[in-house]
Amino acid sequence: MTVAETLLDFVGAGGIRLAADAAGDPADPPVLFLHGGGQTRHSWRGTARIVAERGWRAYTVDLRGHGESEWSAAGDYGIDSFAGDVEAVVRHLQRPVAVVGASLGGLASLVALGEHPDLQASSLVLVDVAPHIEPSGAARIGAFMQTNMEHGFASLDEVADAIAAYNPHRPRPADLSGLRKNVRQRSDGRWVWHWDPRFQTGPREHHLDGHMSLAHPDRLDAAARALDLPILLVRGKVSDLLSEEGAQQFLAIVPSAEYVNVEGAGHMVAGDRNDYFNKAILDFLDRHRPA
Repeated sequence: MTVAETLLDFVGAGGIRLAADAAGDPADPPVLFLHGGGQTRHSWRGTARIVAERGWRAYTVDLRGHGESEWSAAGDYGIDSFAGDVEAVVRHLQRPVAVVGASLGGLASLVALGEHPDLQASSLVLVDVAPHIEPSGAARIGAFMQTNMEHGFASLDEVADAIAAYNPHRPRPADLSGLRKNVRQRSDGRWVWHWDPRFQTGPREHHLDGHMSLAHPDRLDAAARALDLPILLVRGKVSDLLSEEGAQQFLAIVPSAEYVNVEGAGHMVAGDRNDYFNKAILDFLDRHRPA
């Protein structure tokens, strides 16, 4: 089955333009995919295609300052702005939306849905993120994102080497063409990450390199307690960002939530074990499909 993709734009908080792809029949119930910090919407491409083939309308969105979305003129990359973008997109779709958020996308979704109970959301999938994460894992992500941030890379091979060093459990790809979705080439020929550097160089509370990422755990706990919808937490079993203890803390706060711990996957669960990840979320989404 061939699934047609459509390029479109959403308008986020403050009027910022958010680039997106849509796949599947527009009449099918919507699923909104939100990637992690430093990634782009293309990290969901395989999953979105399979979800669309299963009878969903899949939307994958570049977060503000990432990929082909607009950069914030003021360098505004705080949690309220990311959550505001999620809120704006969900309201725009005007019908119950299943939201799937990884890392930063998950935190933004948690704040948006937990603090705006009037939003039409049919379910929420959090991918390797919860209110309580490991400081060492957050610091490692921050260090990776700042790798060659200013000087860039001479080749895609150098980009692949940097990713392989961060993700040693994932095989280094033989075909490097897919990396072009996560980097852009400057006029001097060097490759740099495909996001606004101010996402990392802005105010400390705006980026993922300290004790907590973007929002205080107490605020995230409160947002989680306020949720009244089906929730699935997916963790990578070898993740150094979300520990088993952090996952259990979330499940204690939201005892109705379902939990999947993916063997052999790190923080980038969908990329590490895409087959297991797809099976887990498809089962969950189909059981909570809006009428």
